[in-house]
Amino acid sequence: MADTYDLIVLGSGPGGYVAAIRAAQLGLKTAIVERELLGGICLNWGCIPTKALLRSAEIYHFMQHAKDYGLVAEKISADLDAVVKRSRGVAKQLNQGVTHLMKKNKIAVHMGTGKLLGGGKLEVTGDKGKDVLTAKNIILATGARARDLPGTPADGKRIWTYRHAMVPPEMPTKLLVIGSGAIGIEFASFYRDMGAEVTVVEMLDRIVPVEDVDVSAHLEKALKKQGMTIMTKAGVDKLEVGASGVKATIKDKDGKATTTEFSHVIVAIGIVPNTENIGLEALGIETDRGFLKTGPDCQTNVKGVYAIGDITAPPWLAHKASHEGVIAAEAIAGLHPHAMDPRNIPGCTYCHPQIASVGLTEAKAKEAGYELKVGTFPFIGNGKAIALGEPEGFVKTIFDARTGELLGAHMIGAEVTEMIQGYVVGKTLETTEAELMETVFPHPTISETMHESVLAAYGRVIHI
Repeated sequence: MADTYDLIVLGSGPGGYVAAIRAAQLGLKTAIVERELLGGICLNWGCIPTKALLRSAEIYHFMQHAKDYGLVAEKISADLDAVVKRSRGVAKQLNQGVTHLMKKNKIAVHMGTGKLLGGGKLEVTGDKGKDVLTAKNIILATGARARDLPGTPADGKRIWTYRHAMVPPEMPTKLLVIGSGAIGIEFASFYRDMGAEVTVVEMLDRIVPVEDVDVSAHLEKALKKQGMTIMTKAGVDKLEVGASGVKATIKDKDGKATTTEFSHVIVAIGIVPNTENIGLEALGIETDRGFLKTGPDCQTNVKGVYAIGDITAPPWLAHKASHEGVIAAEAIAGLHPHAMDPRNIPGCTYCHPQIASVGLTEAKAKEAGYELKVGTFPFIGNGKAIALGEPEGFVKTIFDARTGELLGAHMIGAEVTEMIQGYVVGKTLETTEAELMETVFPHPTISETMHESVLAAYGRVIHI
């Protein structure tokens, strides 16, 4: 007889396991199905272990610049194997934490590959054969994988995806990164800090193209100063893999093609949703360019089947998936959760310098027809940033001139990935410039740049 539940969650990433926990909290008998590792890509092969790598690179960078802080550090070197081992240890610790949370919340875990059969049934194929689970509701949270370069799939030796780049068989000497989104730029930053010669190729007219144009310009300047080669409006026409490297034919913005040899290539040109062979077609679940279409409660067009995370519409971020998991679980439990507002979802990129943003860019706000008040404040005007030796960066805030609504905030510099949440809370509370101006920011902190940016938008800036 099939195991019967109130809810089955297919996939245990940051969307799936959070959905399962919230459902269990609400009294639903819940099961989770996972084909590989609890915690999914984010915890095991994405968000968390990459931050561990980047932390090691950051410390290595500071050690190399100890003299700037009045310190002496000699014969500094990096042990890539040890750096990777630490990163994998962090991932393992958190994987064990998710395992504990499943037990704590009495969530049944079924290891294997899941497939929808219709009628609330899900077939699970594992090491011991096939089993059929049934539930009134099913949440699909199968995530996504890296998109391969057409005609030249990643081989894990010379051509890498993010997954290969986290456990490199050797240290790249001359690295080509194709794509300058968050994943591409983070690995470019990591390997540059670790000593590799790095070239970034972006087909659009600027790097990190989803960010505000001022942030893109500042980051490009900073990365070039670090020794990176940045090529925008450029494309890779061909990759030829050899025993000792990869010959890349790159066409620049003027249409001139040049062939250069690299030791390794990282392909970071987007994602593909993991929706194959999970039974979508048989149920007639609607998709848009491969991604599942959902309503405000994350339900698909098929009653009782929900979808969250990277298999749905962008942005494809772990925290968005987690919040959708809560929305779906609460809707299934009969509550009436607020729908997700994508304008209030922050984005963070952990390169050096860091980037963080929420809401509309200045260009998007203008396109939407808003009359704007825009304020910018540089880190060089902030005492804490100077004391830390991190004076490069700025905060930019964008307001509706008519109502004072905070439309967007964009940051680049030290610790901005932690600071952005202040603006996210503000946007969620529908705050205006008045509340932000009246907020007392602690001194000395880099967060004071947030306050000054708001003041700058209204001609009241103090420290510049």
